[in-house]
Amino acid sequence: MFTIETGSGFWNPLLWSLVIVVVLLMVYVLRGFGNKKFKEKTEQTKSFLSGNPEYEKERLHIKSSNLYWGFTEAMSWIYDFLEKIDTGLVGDYVLWFVIITAVLFMVTGVL
Repeated sequence: MFTIETGSGFWNPLLWSLVIVVVLLMVYVLRGFGNKKFKEKTEQTKSFLSGNPEYEKERLHIKSSNLYWGFTEAMSWIYDFLEKIDTGLVGDYVLWFVIITAVLFMVTGVL
């Protein structure tokens, strides 16, 4: 009827609209099977951390310095160099982007 043929398939807006409606209806029905005893803004919404009482945010927060310690230690010479040459100016970032892109193009043989 209103089918658009392409090289890799077809597009029928009415069919896709029907598919979307059916999927949304299925999601709504599945959502209806949820737990009816859940109440918002009660103790049920508080975080459960292995049965432990709630702690202050500082004790629960894992700092990224702990997560990436080995990586940052191994690459510290690069970080130190980049901190020295960093000016914080957007124009410098654009210049470095252009230089690195040009070098990559030359290496890959695009230019």
